[in-house]
Amino acid sequence: MSRSFYSEFDGTLFKRITHVPEFEKDLKRLSKRFSSLEEDLQTFIKVAMNLYHKQKIDSNAIFHISDLGIKSPKIYKAKKFACKALKGKGAQSGIRIIYAYHEEEDWAEFVEIYYKGDKGSEDRARIAGKFG
Repeated sequence: MSRSFYSEFDGTLFKRITHVPEFEKDLKRLSKRFSSLEEDLQTFIKVAMNLYHKQKIDSNAIFHISDLGIKSPKIYKAKKFACKALKGKGAQSGIRIIYAYHEEEDWAEFVEIYYKGDKGSEDRARIAGKFG
C-alpha cells in the first residue's frame, strides 16, 4: 500500500484514522483476491462509518461487539460491506471489518479485515491483546 486507503478522510471526516500492523497484512492478502478492496474501504468510510458515527443513522451495516469486556474504545464489526470484486453479492459480500472507535478523540482504528468464507468470526485474541 503506497498510501493509506483512508488518507483522504484522516483529519477531514474523522480527526484520526489508523490501523494496527496486522490489519495491513490482512488487507494485502485479501487485496490479491479482491482487487477493488482498497477502493471499497474508502467507500465504506465515506458512507457507512460516516452515517453511523457522524450522522447517527443506523443502516444495520455496523454492529457494536459488546461481549468483549472492553469499555473503551468501543469495538465494531461491519457485516454489510459492498465489494465490487464480488459481483452479484452487493453488501452481503462476506467481507468483515473490525475496528475500534475512540469517540472522545474521534479516532477510528482498523483492527482486522477478513473474508467470512475463510474464517467464521473475528480474532478476539487480537482485539483483547490490543485493547483488553
